[in-house]
Amino acid sequence: MLAILFYNLHDWFSPFNIFRYITFRSAMAAITALLISFLLAPWVIEKLKKFSLTQYVRDDGPQTHVNKAGTPTMGGVLILASIILSILMWGDLTSKYIWIMMLATIGFGLIGFTDDYLKFTRQNSKGLRAWYKFGAQIILALTIGLILYHDPNDQYASVLSIPFFKKWLIDMGWFYIPFSVFVIVGSSNAVNLTDGIDGLATGLVGIATLANGVLVYISGHLGFAQYLHVLYLPGIGELTVFCGAMFGAALGFLWYNSYPAEIFMGDVGSLGFGGALGTLAVITKHEIVLAVVGGMFVIEALSVILQVASYKFTGRRIFKMAPIHHHFELKGWPEPKVIVRFWIVGIILALLSITTLKVR
Repeated sequence: MLAILFYNLHDWFSPFNIFRYITFRSAMAAITALLISFLLAPWVIEKLKKFSLTQYVRDDGPQTHVNKAGTPTMGGVLILASIILSILMWGDLTSKYIWIMMLATIGFGLIGFTDDYLKFTRQNSKGLRAWYKFGAQIILALTIGLILYHDPNDQYASVLSIPFFKKWLIDMGWFYIPFSVFVIVGSSNAVNLTDGIDGLATGLVGIATLANGVLVYISGHLGFAQYLHVLYLPGIGELTVFCGAMFGAALGFLWYNSYPAEIFMGDVGSLGFGGALGTLAVITKHEIVLAVVGGMFVIEALSVILQVASYKFTGRRIFKMAPIHHHFELKGWPEPKVIVRFWIVGIILALLSITTLKVR
């Protein structure tokens, strides 16, 4: 809204012309979301404590986590509010892609909110039943997939783009719909599994979002897309503003979520972040690149799958505990070391994902 308001004044005062540029609005969206998240966090922490919305620590987890009990959770409400308010201020609200991203972020966030809320309002509750939670995610992802698949203006609606090759495209036909559901739901749950120690998931989301912002901007810029031989997707560039808002919200929240955390995001934040990343990958045709840029999320999810499968079929555990960040904690790595080292790997993978633009 602010972007449109100020840009309409450019005939009267030419410097207002800057509000039409995606790069400027992306930076402003990041700063706005960061400030909202950073400044409101102390108030949110106080309110969450007042309503006793605090973390419960499992008895079978690392003993170093015992002192985390009582830390306010459900801070993802602040993250989502920061993103949405920032987008309403700096995004082009005529863009259909902005509204699809809003649907994904708010929708998955609401599923997480319901899960978190039930844990606190019902005694001995573990939140939403697994199939209710998973089913709601599938329905939401399917809705998004159908909207994108039936977009008459998108000539690549059913296409899978293969990175590292010049316009190697595979038309998946109607099968692209279940594939998009897999990507979105998988991304949402992978981020959720990663959110187990202070600031780990928040930092990795920030890294992945920043790299995605670069990829999205290039895909939406005709000149850059042609030069780098990537798919040019008209209108996609506006999602760079959304990436800016996500990055700013993650950065502002990380100030309070870093070790030792003063607040946790809860499922409302992790599912919202993960759903947004997955939807962003589907819209921009970077589904495979998502597995690279979000490689740490993939590793975390695979560690759980392998652990469960190994124990079920052999009676043995591969890791001391899954997800894998707990394995390293139980091996004696201090929590801050696990977090920073995972961030370093995340940065390396993000840089690798950007190289897919040139290695074609």
